[in-house]
Amino acid sequence: MNYKNSLAHALFLILLLLSVMARAEEGAEDAVPADAMQLADDAGMASVDPDTPIVDQVQSLKQKAIELNRDLFILEEDLLFPASTQFVVFLSVDVGEFFQLDAVEVKIDGETVASHLYTQRQAKALYKGGMQRLHIGNLKTGEHEITAFFTGVGPDNRDYKRGATQKFAKGSDIKTLELRITDSTKKYQPEFTVVEWE
Repeated sequence: MNYKNSLAHALFLILLLLSVMARAEEGAEDAVPADAMQLADDAGMASVDPDTPIVDQVQSLKQKAIELNRDLFILEEDLLFPASTQFVVFLSVDVGEFFQLDAVEVKIDGETVASHLYTQRQAKALYKGGMQRLHIGNLKTGEHEITAFFTGVGPDNRDYKRGATQKFAKGSDIKTLELRITDSTKKYQPEFTVVEWE
């Protein structure tokens, strides 16, 4: 299915869903109008029976809209970020005893591509093993450099700002990097590393 047809189907489903919901709010207890069903038949999307209650029809249309939205999201990512140029950066935190994360900034070849300020809830999710996608974008093949700056509270409740830099080569496949914050029990300090996924 091409992009224009997917978009047209999505818009049609949304309009049909809004029409059905408006009729339901007006107290109409009859089924979807026959002309709407004919439009759905013409678009090759009809699977609602005019004899089914309107609530069931709305649920069916909602489910189709959700499925179509998912398909459009996948299609959009494939079109915007093809595998040959796709570049992704994740952030993970292991333990978090010596460092409480407040903010992170990511630069690729000197240009800021992502920055994020963390709430306590978001930071807790990372400490519990969560992983955050900080950036997804396109990057030319060749040599590049990533620099990440981490700001937070370090040992002895002192303000702490550290960076990690790494050069990497972008090939013809998807390139994924992970910014990893770990505790070093030997040094009683946090460590900041950049890990390349294979």
